[in-house]
Amino acid sequence: MEETKEKNNNDSVGEVKEITPVTPITPVVATPITPVVAESATTAGAPSSERTFKKNVRPRKPRERFERQKPEFDQKIINIRRVTRVVKGGRRFSFSVAMVIGNRKGSVGVGIGKGSDTALAIEKAIRDAKKNLLKLKLTDNMSIPYEVEAKYCSSSVVIRPAKGRGIVAGSSARDVLELAGITEVGAKFLSRSKNKLNNAQVAIEALREFEM
Repeated sequence: MEETKEKNNNDSVGEVKEITPVTPITPVVATPITPVVAESATTAGAPSSERTFKKNVRPRKPRERFERQKPEFDQKIINIRRVTRVVKGGRRFSFSVAMVIGNRKGSVGVGIGKGSDTALAIEKAIRDAKKNLLKLKLTDNMSIPYEVEAKYCSSSVVIRPAKGRGIVAGSSARDVLELAGITEVGAKFLSRSKNKLNNAQVAIEALREFEM
């Protein structure tokens, strides 16, 4: 019995078993999915890198430039005041505007306008000044030929030629002379009136001597 066991042990030691090699497991990598883009009719033949998507933009028309026409008469407000009228229901406010207009070529006029707002009053004053427009007969150097004197209400003025001195005048008479285009004249008020409308009207009365 002992001999048979030893033989079996010797057989198990000397015997070499064959080991089959284990194959390595390769990891599975997910491949990226490329999106499929539908080619438009305009970019069908172009390469993918040059494909551009444009919005439908309407071409803009060039704006036409309108030049503003210069008004025929220059204008200047010499006096503006708010007038209050008391009625049964309360107070009503309106505006009174005195304005001088002229083309600086021998035409000048003074007008008065009244309205519920300043824009309406100015429009009426311009309309009234055009009705009372004076066309003056001046010398070659745009001056007056001789001295004149006039009186209107409480205002009185003397206007005389002043060669080489420009316009020497004050108050609203200066505005009347400038818008009429008169140069080289001097105006002196003989009254102490501070009413700008009366001072403009007396200058118009003095220039009425040279009306065409």
